[in-house]
Amino acid sequence: MPWKETSTMDERVRFIGDLESCLYTMTELCERYGISRKTGYKWAERYVAEGVDGLKERSRAPKRCPHRMAKRIARALVELRMRYPHWGPRKLLTVLGRRQPDWSLPAASTVGALLKRQGLVQARRRRHRPSPAAAAPRWRVGAPNDLWTSDFKGQFLTGDHRYCYPLTIADRYSRYLLGCESLPSTRLCEVRPVFERVFRDQGLPSAILTDNGSPFASQAICRLSRLSVWWIKLGIQPLLIQPGHPEQNGSHERMHRTLKAHTARPPAASLQAQQKRFVAFRQEFNQERPHEALGQRPPGELYRASRRPYPERLEAMEYPGHYEARSVRSDGSIKFHGQMIFLSQALQSERVGLVEIDDGIWSVYFGPMLLGRLEHGSAQIVG
Repeated sequence: MPWKETSTMDERVRFIGDLESCLYTMTELCERYGISRKTGYKWAERYVAEGVDGLKERSRAPKRCPHRMAKRIARALVELRMRYPHWGPRKLLTVLGRRQPDWSLPAASTVGALLKRQGLVQARRRRHRPSPAAAAPRWRVGAPNDLWTSDFKGQFLTGDHRYCYPLTIADRYSRYLLGCESLPSTRLCEVRPVFERVFRDQGLPSAILTDNGSPFASQAICRLSRLSVWWIKLGIQPLLIQPGHPEQNGSHERMHRTLKAHTARPPAASLQAQQKRFVAFRQEFNQERPHEALGQRPPGELYRASRRPYPERLEAMEYPGHYEARSVRSDGSIKFHGQMIFLSQALQSERVGLVEIDDGIWSVYFGPMLLGRLEHGSAQIVG
């Protein structure tokens, strides 16, 4: 014979039936049904007041929530999200708090739940976090223009099937996006005018951090390129991350992810149209978008132009009187004590200085940069 299955509702109906039969006391019935006397009296009172419907399970949801979001706040947050579809709850709350300082705003988690209910949140693929790498080149960053960072965002095809190479330049201290240009290639003739324009507008930084790709670096001595040689002549220290470790320029890479989401999904119809998107993005990123690392302030509140103006004319490198100066030939070599010594074609037409530091051992400099050591009788520089 199969077991009889009973529901909680059936048990409560049977309990009331046994109670009305007056064959059992309340204490006996509660022991028989495995409930407390308090629960037994509760169901009896509900039955008297409401009949069988009183035995049904009631909702345990609170009748009122003192922290429920006001409709006007929810409406304002949704409108902000529609205008800035890539901003998260904290950024939305920061901007709304500035606009409505008298409003009592909810927690970021509450806003996140609102956006999800409104269908304004897309699930993101979990990103792989690389294992910790060696530290990037150390450079003290305590004010704007102490260190700039630069890189190319990965190239992509615009609607007219032309490649776009976005060149970006940012200030590490303030996260201010100094330049974002859609270029047709990574050649020096395309890149240098962008830096010239930024230098004229914002002045010169103390150093610039980049990866090891062209035109920032090469396979030559000290990884010098024509671009980095120009920077050194301007008094800018070129710094390179370790090859294969983009996380050493993490703040710039994070900005690139935001840039791609805002401007290149999908790409614009042409390079000119893509550049219009970049200009709009720079304005929003620098002046409107709160930045978590800056205490939810936009970068424009912290950045100030450099006090070092861009010189329109550069003089040849000068060295102390005890140095021996040499001009680099078109093939990248110098003649020193009767020998031809190859340096780098990136240094052609530039002046280098050599100083003897020990008997027959010379240090070779380009401006403040030590290129390597040269031993007497050797035609090769050792790093």
